[in-house]
Parts: sequence; C-alpha cells; structure tokens
Amino acid sequence: MRIGSPVEFLFSYLGLGILGVILARLYADVGWWAVAAFAMPLLLARQMFFRTRALEDATKELKDREVVLRALSNRMAEERQDERKQIAGYLHDDLAQVLYRMALHLDISDKQLEKGDSAQAREEIAALRTSRDRAMQLVRALIKDLNLSPLGRAGLGEALKTYGEEVEKDTGVKIRTRVAEIEMAPPVQLLCYHVAREAVMNAVKHANASMITITLEPTGEGARLRVADDGAGFDPDEESPEGHYGLSMMKERAQVSGGDFRIESAPGKGTTVIADFPTSWMVEPDGDGRQASEAAAPGAPT
Repeated sequence: MRIGSPVEFLFSYLGLGILGVILARLYADVGWWAVAAFAMPLLLARQMFFRTRALEDATKELKDREVVLRALSNRMAEERQDERKQIAGYLHDDLAQVLYRMALHLDISDKQLEKGDSAQAREEIAALRTSRDRAMQLVRALIKDLNLSPLGRAGLGEALKTYGEEVEKDTGVKIRTRVAEIEMAPPVQLLCYHVAREAVMNAVKHANASMITITLEPTGEGARLRVADDGAGFDPDEESPEGHYGLSMMKERAQVSGGDFRIESAPGKGTTVIADFPTSWMVEPDGDGRQASEAAAPGAPT
C-alpha cells in the first residue's frame, strides 16, 4: 500500500526492512523479549502514521472548502454588481424617459398658458398626469422587484413559495411549489433562489409554459432543486439556445457552491432544470451539537 510521495514511500519501507533485519537478529540472540520490546514502539509509530495521514486528508479538504468559499464570495460580489447595473439600466431606459416626457409636457403647457390657449394647456396637463402615473407604476415595479430578491427572515422555502405566487398573479402561468424545509447556509440559499428564479423566468418568457413546478427536497448529501415546465423545450446539446441565455449563469451558481447542475429537455416536451446544492459542509453546529445554519441577514443584497 503506497502512501505519500514515491520517495517517502521508498525510504519508509527501506527503514522498515532494516528494522526487520535488526529485530530478526535480536530475536535469534535474545528471544521473544526482543519482539516485545520492539512491538510497542512500532504500534505507536503506526498510530502516528495513520493520524498524520488523516490530518493530511483534513488539510486538503479544508483547502478545497476555502477555494469554494472564495469563489462563492466573489460570485456574490458579482451578483451585487450585476444588480446595480440592472437597476441603473432600468432607471435610465424606462424611468428617465418618462420623466423627460413629463418635463416636455410641462414646458409645452407653460407656453400654451402664456399664449392664452387654455384648452391646449389642459391637454398637456392631462398628458402630464398620464406620464406621472406611468412613473409611479415604474417605481412601484422596481420596489416590488427589489423586495423579491432577498430571502428575508422566512428563509428559502417561504421565498420560493412567495415568488411563485407573485409570478402566477402577474403572468397567469400556474405555479406549483413543493418545498421542504432544509437547513442551508445563507449564501447557498441565495444561489438556490436565483437558480429557481432564472429557471421560472425562462419558462415564462421564452418557453410559453402554462404550468411550472418548483420542487426543493433533501438528498443524501444536500438539497435538490427541480424546476419543471410544460413549455416548448429545446435541445440542450445546442450551444446557446435561443431564449435560454441564463443557462450558463444558473450552472455557474450551482457549481460555485460545490453542487451540480443539469438540464433535461427536448423540443416540444418541456424543460426540467435540476440543481444540487450541498448542506452539511456549509452548516455549523450550535452549542448543543445539533446542526444549525447561520442566520440570514434580513434584506441582504443579492
């Protein structure tokens, strides 16, 4: 059984061979007392050897976890940056345009009043009110979207159910949720939530689905998220299928947490997004020795 590097392995067994020769010589000269004198140190050395091996394995596992945590931290920072860019684009492309129209209507109404054309001024004021109502709708939509992002105190399960209800109300697409309460660290919960959200939005916007099922269930080593729809489907082997640009991002989010991701789909047969997330290695024991995840910060940015 080779353990360690080839050089260490060679020197270890050469040393054991020399020790065996010495022990055989002492046994021939002294008898069984020589074997007993050497047996105890050898047993202690064997225990130290296997403990050293276990320590090396634990060190390697710790380094692997540090790499995953670093990647997870970087990904969360990128998520916050992406969200800020999306908000900026939303404000620039939608809300800013409405405010600009409001300014135009206001200027035109002032000029009409100066000319004494009150009828035209009233039309401009009516248009100004319409633009004001549109601006208020956009602001409410932005606030609503921001409120959907954080998991809040209720956790991942309640967040998925609430999101499904909101999508069903806004789009008319039937959303079914079967979500189990599973302890996961807040960063992993957030990644899981975003994978589910992206999968649902793809099904609503691009697959023309009429039914979407969101399932979260425990597995032997963690939790499995499954988002299935009855939409148009596509060929997963094709590169960058039209209308499914978020697939690479969903895969990234699942894998950066140490999990796995796959797609089951075919043209005309719907799509199922399956993402596995780890739980045990990201969960810390509480004072009683039971497993308890870290408390999620309310209103944490996504």
